[in-house]
Amino acid sequence: MAKALLFDLDGTLVDTAPDLAAALHRLQAELGQPLTPFEQLRPLVSQGARGMLRGGFGLSPDAPDYAPLAQRFLAHYAQALCVHSVLFPGMEPLLRTLESRGIPWGIVTNKVERLARPLIDALGLTARAACIVGGDTASRAKPHPDPLLHACAQAGLQPAHCLYVGDDIRDIQAGRAAGMGTVAAAYGYLGCDDPLAHWNADHTIHHPSELLALIDTDNHKT
Repeated sequence: MAKALLFDLDGTLVDTAPDLAAALHRLQAELGQPLTPFEQLRPLVSQGARGMLRGGFGLSPDAPDYAPLAQRFLAHYAQALCVHSVLFPGMEPLLRTLESRGIPWGIVTNKVERLARPLIDALGLTARAACIVGGDTASRAKPHPDPLLHACAQAGLQPAHCLYVGDDIRDIQAGRAAGMGTVAAAYGYLGCDDPLAHWNADHTIHHPSELLALIDTDNHKT
């Protein structure tokens, strides 16, 4: 049983797909390109700029045009990163329940801090989270365990007491490497080539409320 929850951001805690897709569409329009349908982009959101540029332009990070295009994409996104982004259905009641029971929760994302923190702040989550770790906070990003271990140090948590929840295989790999229990968020974007069943997560959930059953509340009963 776990005594704390750590969440990935995009596709797990917050549905950021509308704003990321809108940024890509603005870039495509600027370049006179056809707009990629939202339904094709949504599964790629958890891969950040890499996934969006692959979906919108067919580019991989080793392409000559990738770096300047990624910078332009991120500039578009930074200008409007919390217009339509919202917590996933059921997430706010879950967070309130955790807080009422004294169960800490935090955020560990591969989104760089300069983009993650304004988004988290705009959603009113900054003061509520026990820790916030971005993709450039630690020396290495997920799937390495460094960000999760940094989060534990920041929040005064033991990795073995934490569950890490994510919608990408890198989240599960990072959680396992950090010695945490892992939870695959099947309601998220799931945009990798490996089926969710192959991720080897300890648990799979289809709604945030299912996380309550995985939390040890014995020490919080009154």
